[in-house]
Amino acid sequence: MNKPQSFFHLHLISDATGETLLAAGRAASAQYKDARAIEHIYPLIRTEKQVTKVFEDIEEEPGIILYTVVDQKLARGIDERCAAMGLPCVSVLEPVLTVFQSYLGTPAGRRVGAQHVLDAEYFRRIDALNFTMEHDDGQLPANMDDADIVLVGISRTSKTPTSIYLANRGIKTANIPIVLGVPVPESLVDARRPLIVGLVATA
Repeated sequence: MNKPQSFFHLHLISDATGETLLAAGRAASAQYKDARAIEHIYPLIRTEKQVTKVFEDIEEEPGIILYTVVDQKLARGIDERCAAMGLPCVSVLEPVLTVFQSYLGTPAGRRVGAQHVLDAEYFRRIDALNFTMEHDDGQLPANMDDADIVLVGISRTSKTPTSIYLANRGIKTANIPIVLGVPVPESLVDARRPLIVGLVATA
């Protein structure tokens, strides 16, 4: 009999693209070869309302929470929610900023996304992220032809994490849930521009 695969949920909350977090999270999880990290990436989180929505998702699938949020009020809110839920929570940048501040004798500027050069490639990725968040889980189905890729699949086939992964590479991605007895949107059937990819769940 095969040994059951061990896994855990890794929630990555960022006020920018989330690449810094993704790299840190993967570097850490790679040290645990017997435990697979299921990544949940939440980019461009900059308001209390967005944080509330994120924690509604986290409540469904609790796990480790890493974040890079420079707004101190939002960061405190994340810490407080984690404490209330009894979940481990780490501000990835804060220890580094503390060392910099101590050595340089000046506080950090707290600029969101300051590590990214504001070139055409950066704005293309931000545009893709905005599009992808707006078209998650079947939202705005009339705009399917504006997507580069449309992912379709039943529940629990990682449509949202895959969409965000692609968006971080500048690919506008929409995803549509397949529900028994519910027809797919006509705009998906009629779409000519995007690549349509089906995701499946395996036991």
